[in-house]
Amino acid sequence: QVQLVESGGGLVQAGGSLRLSCVASGRTFSHYAMGWFRQAPGKERDFVAAIPWSGTSPYYADSVKGRFTISRDNAKNTVYLQMNSLKPEDTADYYCAAVRTLTVVPRTSTRDYDYWGQGTQVTVSS
Repeated sequence: QVQLVESGGGLVQAGGSLRLSCVASGRTFSHYAMGWFRQAPGKERDFVAAIPWSGTSPYYADSVKGRFTISRDNAKNTVYLQMNSLKPEDTADYYCAAVRTLTVVPRTSTRDYDYWGQGTQVTVSS
């Protein structure tokens, strides 16, 4: 069982930056692929970024490519999402997710993940 706790959300003006963090419980964080998803009010939960257990070959949704960076620190059981050049359309609840796997195939569907955090809210004002 893995528990995930996100933090770092908030209110920011368009063009600004935020860094989200997701801390995982357990001793085998390095055995998990991690992902970030977001859900705007009334919309489905959408893929944002994913990173395999090794931290190599991160993968991004086209809508955030070049602006967001996913990274992980296995020693700290933490995955990050650095968000730059934020836009009002980035406003959503952001969720981290985990699945136990040592493959490096990008996982972009909500169905690919077994564990979810409670979410952190990001609001970008225009």
